[in-house]
Amino acid sequence: MYLVLIILTIIICILLGLIVLIQNPKGGGLASNFSSSSQLMGVQKTGDFLEKGTWVLAIGVMVLSLAINVAVKGGASSSDNPALRDQIEKASKPTAPASAPLGLPTAPPPATKPADKPAK
Repeated sequence: MYLVLIILTIIICILLGLIVLIQNPKGGGLASNFSSSSQLMGVQKTGDFLEKGTWVLAIGVMVLSLAINVAVKGGASSSDNPALRDQIEKASKPTAPASAPLGLPTAPPPATKPADKPAK
């Protein structure tokens, strides 16, 4: 199912790119500077069909992206190998407990002088 959705998304993306290239540029930007060359990849008059097709394909790409996201999240948890899951759990557990931070050196307790006994 995942592979079918990916292939369908790629086909729709290619079609969307072709439809965008077929359309006539409608506004300024870089296309206004090259008025004679703007007709190389366009047509004289863009119809409503091409504009509606662009919207339909763009919405289709968004819907398929969400479907792929759902398919990946649902498929990953059900297809896990139990042996692989055990190996991941073993690798994620710490092997030795940390008793003290490694960056701080431990200082010996301060040396004290034994108290002198008073003379009697």
